[in-house]
Amino acid sequence: MTWIQRLPFFVVLMGLGALAMLVPAMHGAMMQDFNTMRVFFYGFVLFSILTLVIGLATVGYKPASVARSQLVGLLSAFALLPVMLAVPFYEAVGNTPFLNAWFEMVSSFTTTGATVYDNPGRLSPSLHLWRALVGWLGGLLVWITAVSIFAPMNLGGFEVRAIGTAGKGPAPSFTQISEIADPSVRLVRFTLVLTPIYIGLTLMLWVGLVIAGEFPYIALCHAMSTLSTSGISPIGGLYYAASRFWGELLVFCFFVFALSRLTFSRNMNRDVNQGLLRDPEIRTAVVLISVVTGLLFLRHFVGATGSEATGSGGDGWRAFWGILFTVTSFLTTTGFESHYWGGAQGWSGLDTPGLLLIGMALIGGGVATTAGGVKLLRIYALYRHGEREQDVLLHPSSVGGGGPDARRIRTQGARISWVFFMLFVLSVSAVMLLLSLTGVQFEVAMVLAVSALSTTGPLAAVAAEAPISYAGIPDAAKIILAAAMILGRLETLAIIVLFNPEIWRR
Repeated sequence: MTWIQRLPFFVVLMGLGALAMLVPAMHGAMMQDFNTMRVFFYGFVLFSILTLVIGLATVGYKPASVARSQLVGLLSAFALLPVMLAVPFYEAVGNTPFLNAWFEMVSSFTTTGATVYDNPGRLSPSLHLWRALVGWLGGLLVWITAVSIFAPMNLGGFEVRAIGTAGKGPAPSFTQISEIADPSVRLVRFTLVLTPIYIGLTLMLWVGLVIAGEFPYIALCHAMSTLSTSGISPIGGLYYAASRFWGELLVFCFFVFALSRLTFSRNMNRDVNQGLLRDPEIRTAVVLISVVTGLLFLRHFVGATGSEATGSGGDGWRAFWGILFTVTSFLTTTGFESHYWGGAQGWSGLDTPGLLLIGMALIGGGVATTAGGVKLLRIYALYRHGEREQDVLLHPSSVGGGGPDARRIRTQGARISWVFFMLFVLSVSAVMLLLSLTGVQFEVAMVLAVSALSTTGPLAAVAAEAPISYAGIPDAAKIILAAAMILGRLETLAIIVLFNPEIWRR
């Protein structure tokens, strides 16, 4: 492992990307899709040699600034690595612009799941497997870098609970960039710890879906897409899955890994003694899912009882499950639509407002998970701050309790959460403006901007009045959306840190 630690982070990712090309190559050989097999095997050979050459040239590289090198490497991975991943995909598909292939790989690697190929039959099974695999690898990269890079730098949501100077003065503050002893050792250590967990959970869900009646190939793609929250499916989503309710129930159980990092990395964070049931992210998610599901079900229930629509109690339960699953799926930014989601509309005769799903995707999942969005911990911090402010208005002489962690979240945590929320809103506005300049309509621009920045690609097919096709937008809009996906995956604060003069003096 010593020689790997001496290589730049981006070069290691190049090597892993080249090695991953063997998977669709072997799958193509088993499916007798020899064109795909040949293209991906040649891609493996080509990019392995390129990685070897770059690795030999940079093996002795020692960055002057650890923080800057890590962030630039991660930004380069999401911006440049999809170009390499798109080359064999472009050659295997044929008759498609390279821009579409690059957009597909950016969408997959950032776990967004947006696709320009509306017809799943356009791509071969091996290519669908490649999309799901790239998304799965992108999710694993998020797991590892969140704990090994973002956590010690107080980024990616960890800044909400960062230990600062709360209680030592009227204006608490904390350092955004903290010192890191040896980033290579941290990356290797957390990779060895988290990778077996990630692989094991994927295999568990895969086996469970196969037992539930799903085809093994489709079950594998859906399992990888669930753990990475990419929502990539070779058949257009869970709506067409053979496993139906039992498959959705299994996927629903695995959504918990996108709601809280404590489900898989409890001993790797500062709050090691906190139980899962006391985790504020889990509690916030339960409240949000319960409220939104209850409101939507009540709306359809009133519509069903107040109209001439006929239905049984079973229709009501199926509608409830479809709402519960879909709402949770979009909160985790996975974007899977339940098979019974449309049944709620048929039961009551009322349309389901997509604005609620946009709101759930904006909130997103847990910190240090594969989910995107603003993140549940930041929403919790803003709620606690608002709760405390209300208490002060009613009782001006009251003293806030809860311990130092609660006070930290209510003060500096809420402050930095509000800063991030405003940056997120400004980013949505900027992307909408740029999309409008390319000729995209206002409503379409809003949905596409939110879907890209929250890394919830399937939102475009559900949230708007009519399904939005990524294939129908201009090429300039695709480039803007790809940049927005990278921004949403890395988060705005991490990008802003690169413009901090302090980090360039190190």
